[in-house]
Amino acid sequence: MTVTNILLSGIVGSTAYGLAHEGSDVDRLGMFAAPTDELLGLHQPKESHVSTAPDRTVHEAAKWCRLALGGNPTVMELVWLPDELYEVRTPLGDELIGLRTTLLSARRVRDAYLGYATQQFRKLQNRSEAPLSSDKRIAKHARHLKRLCTQGYELYATGRLSIRVDDPESYHRFGESVAADPQAAAPLLRHFEEAFAETRSALPEQPDETAADAWLRRVRRQFYTQAQGTPA
Repeated sequence: MTVTNILLSGIVGSTAYGLAHEGSDVDRLGMFAAPTDELLGLHQPKESHVSTAPDRTVHEAAKWCRLALGGNPTVMELVWLPDELYEVRTPLGDELIGLRTTLLSARRVRDAYLGYATQQFRKLQNRSEAPLSSDKRIAKHARHLKRLCTQGYELYATGRLSIRVDDPESYHRFGESVAADPQAAAPLLRHFEEAFAETRSALPEQPDETAADAWLRRVRRQFYTQAQGTPA
């Protein structure tokens, strides 16, 4: 998969979290800018490119912003990665990293992270309906549930997001316990539901869409002038 005009790209997923094991896939996430003149016609360019072997997802800048403003946990990782996990960083990408806190809102972070965690819990509960599910896959869903709860609560309470988890071994032990009994995940989910409800968030109720919009317009200006053959 060849995508041009990459603004920001890095390694995400289990490798970034510190939860990878031998044989784990290496997931990459990135953002690109479509040439501005391609956005002006009747047919819009593709907004996302997804590939496997290697596992890579790249979103167009506008789509990435919409997802981030909605609190999407997956895309949000891209602007909170440790420096060593970035593989592409451009000046516009660095600008966006600098704006990352303006993309956040208390309600959207809470709903998105708890929502995704609840989806993971439902997958665990439905194990009996998928007899071919392996203990490894169940343990993986359990680790995701715990990570989403922990990271989401940190972001909600402090306005900061730590990508690498504390005590990775505790996540693996949790996964093993849930693989043996999916209901073992229920107390953790209830704990974080209560924690979110009882905690006053450091985040505003609404994100600052003005900052994201201004950044996106700078992207459009740069890639329009380049398309016309004049310096950006």
